[in-house]
Amino acid sequence: MIAEIVAVGTELLMGQVLNTDAQFIARRLSEAGITLHRQIVVGDNPERIRQAVRDAIARADIVITTGGLGPTADDITKQACAQALGLAMERRPEAEAMVRAWFAKNGREMTENNLRQADFAKGARILPNANGTAPACIVEKDGKAVVNLPGPPNELTGIFDSSVMPYLAERSGAVIVSRYLRIFGMGESSVASRLQDLMETCENPSVAPYCSTGEVQLRLTARCKTREEADALLDPLEREIRARLGNVIYAVTQDSQFHMEHALVCALRQSGKTLSTAESCTGGMISSRIVNVTGASDVFLQGFVTYANEAKVRALGVREETLAAYGAVSRETALEMAEGARRAAGTDFAVSVTGVAGPGGGTPEKPVGLVWLGLASQAGAWAKALHLTGSRERIRTLAALHAMHWALEACREENAGE
Repeated sequence: MIAEIVAVGTELLMGQVLNTDAQFIARRLSEAGITLHRQIVVGDNPERIRQAVRDAIARADIVITTGGLGPTADDITKQACAQALGLAMERRPEAEAMVRAWFAKNGREMTENNLRQADFAKGARILPNANGTAPACIVEKDGKAVVNLPGPPNELTGIFDSSVMPYLAERSGAVIVSRYLRIFGMGESSVASRLQDLMETCENPSVAPYCSTGEVQLRLTARCKTREEADALLDPLEREIRARLGNVIYAVTQDSQFHMEHALVCALRQSGKTLSTAESCTGGMISSRIVNVTGASDVFLQGFVTYANEAKVRALGVREETLAAYGAVSRETALEMAEGARRAAGTDFAVSVTGVAGPGGGTPEKPVGLVWLGLASQAGAWAKALHLTGSRERIRTLAALHAMHWALEACREENAGE
């Protein structure tokens, strides 16, 4: 199936609001095995919306619109789509009940204009909105489908996962199973060169890469009648990829939003171990990413952001003599930071980061991009240097990833040895 996204909103067109809805939908469509050919943005103009939808319907099997379902005069997406399809609008009692129930539940007075949210193209399938006043809908005509979704991301994502994804599976008549392989320690070009034939020739199951700073994700997708059949296709493909790439795959999940911090928290929880962090140039980035993971409080006890040398001495017990002799960006300081964090927090593991993130501050001996990591556990303490390149943000992000990956490997190695 072919899909297109039509995002409605002058605020999107003018760049005042980032279009995260389209990003989310594109990712979900990919997971469902549906090909997305175009994304366009139009302002709150009825004729432009109608034309955009007409053009999209002519090319695609499914058109998904975002925005313009609210109660105000510029919320005209449903009406414009109905006109593009040649359908009349009608007040739907079940949708009106949904709108009234939302206001009653939240103890708010409902003005009359809110009932516009209960008007839909004739024959539309109503999709409930658990997080807002505007129900969504699916309109089918001549074998094509138009899905109207609200603009607020917290409303759109809930409706898409609960109602639209099942509809897409129903429409395709197949079970679509995706498996995500998370890779760290091998660049995009190396991954592509080793898997080029699989990416070019495999159709069912398929292999598709996605790259972000420091990481590569492979999505393996199979379309079958049953999940068991899909897994039977995916298992040998995964084994082949592992044989070609080696041990750079740090996680395999069914969640495209599973990242390094999720793998680290999972490993710590499974082993019953705890972690603390000591950060300088990353400024709390590691601890921030870890605490975004549900259940992190079970394993992450404390994070220290010791940007100044005085803070390293006061909070972590780094010796002034060490800083004077070797400097803040050094093997010795990284070791003492990790040991100090583990001692102060009482954890099984601690990682530390200290480096020159730039763009200034580098010297010939310690250039921008030099980062020292420290790792401490009951078995001892170790340090290693990274030589990173790019912007300040890229260096900090890569340093945080390397630190979390080192802690992940240490936790898994200790588990294997027990």
